[in-house]
Amino acid sequence: AYNIHVNGVLHCRVRYSQLLGLHEQLRKEYGANVVPAFPPKKIFTLTPAEVEQRREQLEKYMQAVRQDPTLGGSETFNSFLRKAQQETQQIPTEEVVLEVLLSNGQKVKVTILTSDQTEDVLEAVASKLDLPDDLVGYFSLFLVRQSKDGAFSFVRKLQEFELPYVSVTSLHNPEFQIILRKSYWDSAYDDDVMEHRVGLNLLYAQTVSDIEHGWILVNKEQHRQLKSLQEKVSKKEFIRLAQTLKYYGYLKFDPCVTDFPEKGCQVVVSAGNNELNFQVRLPNEQIKEGSFKVTRMRCWRVTSSVPMNNGPSGSSPGKSEVKLELAFEYLMSKDRLQWVTITSPQAIMLSICLQSMVDELMVKKSGGSIRKMFRRRVNGALRRSDSQQAVKSPPLLDSPDASWEPMAKLSSKLTSVSLRGISHSSSANDVGANDFHGNYAFEGIGDEDL
Repeated sequence: AYNIHVNGVLHCRVRYSQLLGLHEQLRKEYGANVVPAFPPKKIFTLTPAEVEQRREQLEKYMQAVRQDPTLGGSETFNSFLRKAQQETQQIPTEEVVLEVLLSNGQKVKVTILTSDQTEDVLEAVASKLDLPDDLVGYFSLFLVRQSKDGAFSFVRKLQEFELPYVSVTSLHNPEFQIILRKSYWDSAYDDDVMEHRVGLNLLYAQTVSDIEHGWILVNKEQHRQLKSLQEKVSKKEFIRLAQTLKYYGYLKFDPCVTDFPEKGCQVVVSAGNNELNFQVRLPNEQIKEGSFKVTRMRCWRVTSSVPMNNGPSGSSPGKSEVKLELAFEYLMSKDRLQWVTITSPQAIMLSICLQSMVDELMVKKSGGSIRKMFRRRVNGALRRSDSQQAVKSPPLLDSPDASWEPMAKLSSKLTSVSLRGISHSSSANDVGANDFHGNYAFEGIGDEDL
């Protein structure tokens, strides 16, 4: 069997015959001219070199399918991954109670099936909370790791190709939990959410939590004003004041390492307001702060080194064995592009944040409504509007022969956009045109943005 890694985590194990079956089903539904070529069958036993060659071919095939807007978003492909995840973890379909965390520490218990996908679980939580249907799309489920002091770090946003119950229980670690949080960036959308009592309560709880965790900066006078509003239970006024504070609506990531402005710098990255904010500790212990606007990122890529085996059986299941890097090419000045790299276990989550910021910008630019960005049920199947494509984190395949190579250097691949009027970066880290996420918001950059 081949191990499929998604977002740097073992998602499932599949055999060549299962992948061939998926291929034939996709061809039947979408036509041979749409589906990429599949690695051919071999009559004789494969040599180690042929095993590795097939693994590379299957990996490219799965990446190509995942990157295609039609195939990658299809129920056929996503249900294949969900079913394989359930079979790999050997969790039978049955009714279970799943606890979902709220920002204020409360837990919502929902009765679901182990085979329920992310959207089903989100709707079950919304129903339990009496959150109206038209507000469900403003929230998402996130996998987080909570420490003993109550602080938590984001692992990833749960995607359409996974089963939340299976994803969290297969980690066999109580520190991992699922949390409900808002999933938009523009604080103007807070008005929609605050129209309803439950939406207001969820947003208020998240804002209080972010302030308590130090994610939103508050001085003494602001803290006094917020305390007064809390005592009066003036939730809307509390949120309105919080909206004026630094880092409101940002996600703060765990300390990590960057090569900007020089290699090996410690950095705390926050994502919000259509930018990545860096608080960098320089080698001389000086702290510097700066921001990288998402509109000035030409493209970005996530690279990962995935071990061929899944670690010794006695290793801690929560420990990441995968080295992840997010690198983005940034327009530093009118004619100068530079690659900036962040080495962090949360690189995938950072990439998802960047993509969702771009999605919001593009919807706004086209005059569309954020409500249309969110998935809606059509004849029982899940659909996503053309204005937003989910971040494609292509599955990465391990070789079935664990002794063949200790590490596989892999990169997520998405189409890039063309760069008009600017010479390409000459960085040694630069890669081919299909090796990164293209940023369509960058195409509209004008002189006023510089």
